[in-house]
Amino acid sequence: MAFEFTDSNVNDIIASGQPVVIDFWATWCGPCMRLAPVVDELAKEYEGKVLIGKYNVDEQSDLATTHRIMSIPTILFFKNGEQVRDLRMAGPTREQLKANIDKLLAL
Repeated sequence: MAFEFTDSNVNDIIASGQPVVIDFWATWCGPCMRLAPVVDELAKEYEGKVLIGKYNVDEQSDLATTHRIMSIPTILFFKNGEQVRDLRMAGPTREQLKANIDKLLAL
């Protein structure tokens, strides 16, 4: 199961320096709901290597505002406390998401 990021925990988790993947989503978003099982599967597959989770833009807003999330689903990648800008994705396939997680680990 994917981790649940909130405004109260996300900044500390990112600042820890560990590899982090955040799926910005909402319950009313069809593409988000189709991506949700993939995010859950990959969270389990990469457990202990990358913290993969979801950030509900209807319940939280600070991180989405900071990173100018304009459409969902959007996936952001972080390592060493910084966003890895060239890995940002909007509506990826499982294969694309997995490939970018592997790139994140290789950095």
